[in-house]
Amino acid sequence: MFLRKEKSSRYYQVIYFVNGRRTKISTKKTTEEEALKFLSHFNPDAPVIIPAAPKNILLSRFRNEYINFVSRSKSKHYLKSIKLSFSQLLSFSGDQYLQKLNPRILDNFISTTFSRAPKAASLYYRTLKAAFSKAVAWEYLSENPLKKIKAPKVAKTLPVFISELEFQLIFGNTSEPYLKDLFLTAFYTGMRQAELVNMKWDWIDLNQNIITVKNSKSFTTKSKKERIIPICSTLRNTLLSNFPKIVNISNDEPANSVGGFVFTHIPGIKLNEDYVCKKFKKVVRLVSLNDKIHFHTLRHSFASMLVQRGVSLYVVKELLGHEDLSTTQIYSHLQKQNLMDAVNLL
Repeated sequence: MFLRKEKSSRYYQVIYFVNGRRTKISTKKTTEEEALKFLSHFNPDAPVIIPAAPKNILLSRFRNEYINFVSRSKSKHYLKSIKLSFSQLLSFSGDQYLQKLNPRILDNFISTTFSRAPKAASLYYRTLKAAFSKAVAWEYLSENPLKKIKAPKVAKTLPVFISELEFQLIFGNTSEPYLKDLFLTAFYTGMRQAELVNMKWDWIDLNQNIITVKNSKSFTTKSKKERIIPICSTLRNTLLSNFPKIVNISNDEPANSVGGFVFTHIPGIKLNEDYVCKKFKKVVRLVSLNDKIHFHTLRHSFASMLVQRGVSLYVVKELLGHEDLSTTQIYSHLQKQNLMDAVNLL
């Protein structure tokens, strides 16, 4: 009697013999550890009763359970995507039992959404597929219905980026000093918006000229990993001029101490991300630049400048904090010299 994993099933099978005849039974377990526990209690001479997966859970109830689960480890931005995806699916299909959400219903939902908003369809597909995979793990579903549906293909466009002259135009027309400093830091570090508004002075080491993007109780990076970003001379002068002076006048930490936020309008109060985005967009429109330029363009611009100056994509990947090199490869088209050298070999 032994365990075996077959390609035809996601579950481990128990292989045993009855009167010399090979027989198998599913453990209904997807991990070897759980399957071994099943095997340790399995009696081939006794009938095996495997609990059926719950069938009477409503989509809304599963949504609430799933959101509560992922809220412990996922970002607010991702949670917002999950809530939107479930909201749109509930509007389309109604609040029916999870088991009744067959591939036909979901295919219609994705294709209907794709006809009006391709990017939204792609987002809903990804987030709901992950959710239904968890439903399978929790034994609410026997299989993921979205696995039978092809992911919608969305046309990919090259990232928009701005030159240093265009950035200076934006910088020069930003009236608030704290926003000017934030925009400058974004342009010369490629840091994400959430990282910038959460950055504190103790992230900055002006002796070593580095910023350490840190995890804390109140903030976690997108990759869950900390990373180091060198500080260029242009940015160093700005940070040095604003670096807080510590005065030990009490046991309480002053709002503008090394533990305080670097970019803030009111000392000790974190900036709102939507507010920063809207203020940036307002300046972009004020100076009549491409309306496709948004705050995240500063991150693209940082990466684009590095690649155009010959920096390896592997280095850019580490500076940006990408998990996978394939994400960084959206900038590979900027390696013009490499492309020209390749063609010159012909």
